[in-house]
Amino acid sequence: MTIPASDPGELAARRDSALRDYEALRARSLSLDLTRGKPSARQLDLADRMLTLPGGHTAADGTDCRNYGGLQGLPELREIFSGPLQVPAGQLIAAGNSSLALMHDSIVHALLDRVPGADRRWVDEPRIAFLCPVPGYDRHFALCERFGIEMISVPMTADGPDMDVVERLVREDAQIKGIWCIPKYSNPSGISYSDETVRRLAAMPAAAPDFRIFWDNAYAVHHLTDTPVEIADVLALCAEHGHPDRAFVFGSTSKVTFSGGGVAFFGSSEANVAWTLKNTAKRTIGPDKLNHLRHVEFFGDTDGVLAHMRRHAELLRPRFDLVETVLTKELGGTGLASWTTPAGGYFVTLDVLPGCAREVVRRAGEAGIALTPAGATHPYGDDPRDSTIRIAPTYPDLAELELAITGLTVCVRLVATEKLLEQAG
Repeated sequence: MTIPASDPGELAARRDSALRDYEALRARSLSLDLTRGKPSARQLDLADRMLTLPGGHTAADGTDCRNYGGLQGLPELREIFSGPLQVPAGQLIAAGNSSLALMHDSIVHALLDRVPGADRRWVDEPRIAFLCPVPGYDRHFALCERFGIEMISVPMTADGPDMDVVERLVREDAQIKGIWCIPKYSNPSGISYSDETVRRLAAMPAAAPDFRIFWDNAYAVHHLTDTPVEIADVLALCAEHGHPDRAFVFGSTSKVTFSGGGVAFFGSSEANVAWTLKNTAKRTIGPDKLNHLRHVEFFGDTDGVLAHMRRHAELLRPRFDLVETVLTKELGGTGLASWTTPAGGYFVTLDVLPGCAREVVRRAGEAGIALTPAGATHPYGDDPRDSTIRIAPTYPDLAELELAITGLTVCVRLVATEKLLEQAG
C-alpha cells in the first residue's frame, strides 16, 4: 500500500469529491447484498438434474438406501471425495448436509468424551483455548464463543498462519487444544497453505496430547484458474511425524451442488473416526443415504466432480475479475486500500487504512450496500486495526456486483480522506 497524499488542501479536495460521489450514491436508493458467500442461482442451476435423482434406491453393495443404517455413509460416495479431501475412503465419513454441524459436534464430543490420546474430557479442563489465524472465518469464532473456548489470534502470512507464533504457543500452553485452518483458498484472504506450513503443523511438538487441527477444507475443489492449487496431505504428514490423530478434516458439497441439500464429510485417523462414529451413533441411526446415492449418480466419479467445478469456475471467474478491475480502477495507486486476488474460493479481502473499516461498512450500509460487519474476520468481532473488510462477490449478478463494488470504493475514498484530514489537522 503506497502512502496517500498528506497535503491538507489536496486531501480536502479529494474528500469533497468523494462526498459528492457518496451523496449521488445514496440518492440511487440501492439494495445490494455482499454479506455472505452464497452460490448464485445460476450456480445452483448446474445441479438441477439432481432433482430427478436417484433413479433407484439401491447402493452398489445392495444396501436399501431408504432404510436405517450405514452410519459412515455410502462407500462409493466416500471413494469419489477421498482424493479431493486427501482422506482414504475408509477413514472418511459421509454425513448430513453441513460441515459446520460436524465441526460443532466434534467440539461437543471432545467436551463430553475423551478424544484419543487425551488425559481427560475437555469439559474437565480448567481452560480451553484455540488458535485462530486472522483474518479468518466468523462461524469458526462463533463456535468457540458458544462453548466458552478462549480464542488466541495468530497472524496470517502468504504461506498460512505464522508458524513461529503457532509453534511457540502450542509448545508452551497445554490448554491450547486446537487451531482453526482453512488450508486452501482461505476464507476470507484466499491464501493457500504452503507445503512447509502443513509439514510444520503436522510435526510441531504440542504440550496438549489431545491437540487437534480443525482442517476445514471447504474450498478443496473451488478453483478459479486452470492451474489448481495443490496442498500437502495433512493426514499423511501427521502420521509420518508421529501424530496420527492430530488432524480432523472437514469438507462438504454445500457450494458444489445444493447449499441446503449437500453432503458433509469428516476424515481423520482410524482411531478418531471410530471415536466419532461411536459418539455420532448416540444421536442418529444413519445419514440420508438417498441423498448420498443422488450425489453418486450425479457425479459418477471424482472426474465428474472436477468437471462440474469447472462449470462453476466459468460462472465465478468473471465476478472475481470484475472486483479486481473496479478496485484497481477506483483505488489503485491511491494508497487508500489493498486487496487480495484469490485463485479460488469465495472471497476477496479488502484492507483499508487503519481505523476505517467499521465506518466504511456503516457508510456503505447507509447507501444500500450490505457488507459483512467489520471485525467479523477476527475473534470476538474485534479487528485491532479496524482495517479488514470481507467481500463476497458470488451471489449478485454482474451488473449489481459492479454497482456494489463501485459504491464500496466511494465509501473507502470518503472515509479514508476524512481520516487523513483528521490526522493532518
